[in-house]
Parts: sequence; C-alpha cells; structure tokens
Amino acid sequence: MITADIEIEDLVRQYPFTVRYLMEKGIRCIACGEPVWGSLRDAATEKGYDANQLAQFVNEMNTLAEARS
Repeated sequence: MITADIEIEDLVRQYPFTVRYLMEKGIRCIACGEPVWGSLRDAATEKGYDANQLAQFVNEMNTLAEARS
C-alpha cells in the first residue's frame, strides 16, 4: 500500500507505474535515472502541495495499484 510517508526510492521500485503519474503532477521522482531521496510527503511539500492534495495523490495511486493487481 502506498502512503504519504513511503520513500520515493521504495515507491519507484515497488510501483514503477507511479513515475508517470507523479511527473504529470510536477513531482520529480527520478533524477539521472535514479530515484530522488526523501518521502512522497517531502517531494509533494517541496512542490507546494497541501495535505489534502497529497491525500488525493495517495488515494489515486492506490487505486492505480489495485487496478494493476
């Protein structure tokens, strides 16, 4: 399950399809072919997203994950 506190490295490794989703939201999760450091919460906060928007991202990514399983 994806949470706001998941490390970007773990997110990319476990759920590679989320890379495109996050890039569409302007959240950089890959730099020079390697996952960026920090949590999803850190990355979203850095881009100016609030807690409600972050919760929406997490819900949408979990829905995507469920559809792929």
